[in-house]
Amino acid sequence: MSRNWKRLILVGLAVPNVLSGCWAVFAPADWYEDFPGWSPRLVSALPPFNEHLAADAGAGLLATGLLVLIAGLYLRRDMTIIATVGYLAFSLPHAVFHLRHPGDGMSTAENALNVTALWLAVVLAGIVLIDELRRRADS
Repeated sequence: MSRNWKRLILVGLAVPNVLSGCWAVFAPADWYEDFPGWSPRLVSALPPFNEHLAADAGAGLLATGLLVLIAGLYLRRDMTIIATVGYLAFSLPHAVFHLRHPGDGMSTAENALNVTALWLAVVLAGIVLIDELRRRADS
């Protein structure tokens, strides 16, 4: 995989987490009610609201996003491995949860689109991680 593709994937994974994380940390009730900012509302589809949980989730999104963003900017092997493992530690259980628990306030199509997007992020992070692990083994 080229460095440009790797950078594009990592930054593309990072930016939504950084933005969503900041939103949830600084305005947890608004994030809960309105995320992602258009219909369907993904977080509020699984009530109830808990300010502490929403702010903590936001902090996790922000931390994960910043790690992946830094890895995407520097593209150092060690940083990329650590960041993608951390990203997968969050995004894989997140994708599994949504696969097993469709949002009551969402249609079947909306749930399918949400789950597809979450699994795409897992696959992309996994591809970057595997590429980094293989690159070292091949050299």
